[in-house]
Amino acid sequence: MSDTGALVYVVDDDPYARDGVARLIRSAGLMTKTFASGEEFLAAARPKIPSCLVLDVSLPGLSGLDVQKELIKSGAQIPIIFLTGHGDIPMTVSAVKAGAVDFLTKPFDDEDLLAAIRQCITSDVKEEIRSEVSFEAIVGNSGALMHVLELVKTVAPTDSTVLLHGETGTGKELFARAIHNLSPRRERAFVCLNCAAIPSGLVESELFGHEKGAFTGALMQKRGRFELADGGTLFLDEIGDISLDLQPKLLRALQEHEFERLGSTRTIHVDARLIAATHRDLEAMIGKNQFREDLFYRLNVFPIEIPPLRERREDIPLLVNYFVSRLSRRMQKCIRTIPKEAMEALVSAPWPGNVRELENFIERCAIVTQGEELIVPSPELKRSLARTATPASTFEEAGRQVIIDALKGASGKISGKSGAAELLGLKRSTLQNKMRKLNISKADYAGPVN
Repeated sequence: MSDTGALVYVVDDDPYARDGVARLIRSAGLMTKTFASGEEFLAAARPKIPSCLVLDVSLPGLSGLDVQKELIKSGAQIPIIFLTGHGDIPMTVSAVKAGAVDFLTKPFDDEDLLAAIRQCITSDVKEEIRSEVSFEAIVGNSGALMHVLELVKTVAPTDSTVLLHGETGTGKELFARAIHNLSPRRERAFVCLNCAAIPSGLVESELFGHEKGAFTGALMQKRGRFELADGGTLFLDEIGDISLDLQPKLLRALQEHEFERLGSTRTIHVDARLIAATHRDLEAMIGKNQFREDLFYRLNVFPIEIPPLRERREDIPLLVNYFVSRLSRRMQKCIRTIPKEAMEALVSAPWPGNVRELENFIERCAIVTQGEELIVPSPELKRSLARTATPASTFEEAGRQVIIDALKGASGKISGKSGAAELLGLKRSTLQNKMRKLNISKADYAGPVN
């Protein structure tokens, strides 16, 4: 790290820790200025040059979080790296939500701190994106995540169709909502349809609606999702599961912004922006005559690849702390610390189910935790670590493996408490439909099925 003229501030009441951090920063060719308290730092004049603040959470008088609040109140734009005692989860999560760039738990690795400082100094654009996008459920500071947020910020103000591609559990709906919330359509409806969650024969009615008597059981008129999303955004998840016979009708609706309800000849015009998502390889499906090429090109106007969790491991500690804090409030518990060894193991695990799998695992940990330290069941964590991280050759195979792993983890139990459906965040019927499509049988997971 060369001398960029940046000034790194260090606030820590421990003189030995303060001086040690200052020496480390100077050894990297940067200028530094130290303070023994939050009050001393806030009272000092700060030159207007690129800078960042290394701030201890536990300070006498004003705490680190109090200092952060005062800086926000004054409008000061200083990226903050928090140094925390081991596992001060509630304060750390509050600090990150308020805009902190990173936090490091003492004792920390020198290279980790220098990397965080480098990010503060060289990544002004990333911080701007994070502050503008500021969606509570999109947690992380990794370069891979920030790249996606840059794309979200770029495409959001337009009306262009977006295709989100990513493995199961990467949070594609969260990014779709982010695009909608940053768009001029934010005051209108955000309408979702999971194309894999309902029988294929009902998808057309869900999309375009139907008239009374259009088919057996159609007892009244129904407006479809396109109509409901008029003026807003329509999010079609698992677009690769739409049947071939319905794809031409969807293509027409996208190109002409018009359609007819089932059982009607009246053409309805709508203005709905489309965001689609899939974990499947649509181009490979085109080659197998399972997906229309013209529809693919109409969907693929602005593709965004959502990275799997294994490609943004540096976000795992932030995600773990976020989930623990949220679950503690929901379960009315006071979980404050996470064992260092457990956190290291969580960061190393392959997580083929991505953020969703991590969240479900942390929820199971929170359920069995009675005290202030998170209990991470060793057998379950070892099973996660033992799983192969080798990428599947296709997204379909990856999804199949995720379901099989969940069934094994649930001892073959599909539904109910701690069943595979709950672990994957799916309805029982949805999981069973996926199992049929992916040809998953009892022999694949070798356990009793309920």
